[in-house]
Amino acid sequence: MATEGQIVRLLAQQEEPPKTISRGVLVRTALADLYTVVDGPVGPVHVSFTPLGVSSIVPTEDEEKFLADHERRVGRNAYPGDLPGKLADRLNRVFDTGRLGNLPVDLRQLTEFQRQVLDTTASIPPGEVRPYGWVAREMGSERAVRAVGSALARNPVPIAIPCHRVIRSDGELGNYAFGTPLKRTLLEHEGMTEFAEKTYSGCTSTGIFCFVTCRHARRVAQKNRVEFANPQQARAAGFRACKVCRPG
Repeated sequence: MATEGQIVRLLAQQEEPPKTISRGVLVRTALADLYTVVDGPVGPVHVSFTPLGVSSIVPTEDEEKFLADHERRVGRNAYPGDLPGKLADRLNRVFDTGRLGNLPVDLRQLTEFQRQVLDTTASIPPGEVRPYGWVAREMGSERAVRAVGSALARNPVPIAIPCHRVIRSDGELGNYAFGTPLKRTLLEHEGMTEFAEKTYSGCTSTGIFCFVTCRHARRVAQKNRVEFANPQQARAAGFRACKVCRPG
């Protein structure tokens, strides 16, 4: 009888697992996913997982909608199951803190570029936003702004990897795979109730400019605050970029 390791190697060469392979083997070898419904930060979410980690998060309690989204983003079968205790604890910590932390995620269906986009996006702190161009620049691919947007649209683990914190350079929220209203709700949950027309602000006492949502920018007294439309305008006024939020 073939071992599970041999089955994995065999199935890696096929587009579809043979129907003779049992569901249990597919799940244990991460060739199929289990899923359940849990409470997310702003409502119920479907979560799928494999032995490698969380593989998808879909902010809906509609099972049919989840399965369609899972098929599109992940490309594997998914079956109902119970979230392991340790994984559940780590996921709840993500929902509580807004940070990915040590939650394992299974992103093997993505390209290397897409994973780099998500790795960079995961570094955006809760309660702050960054433009698409910032993600591209942080990756060393400054001209790949549209590709960054496409990669974020394919993010299989939204909320955990916070693509809702990536907005347009003009301060508008921009698109979100699950709708702009949910994007706004997630940001409001993190304390962002207003969105400025100007994306950058500077402090006249320090000569430093930041993204307006940077935790350092929010501490600046109103009398010392000046707003800019872009980094070039800030530099022309004699300001230098914050080393924490790296606005460009």
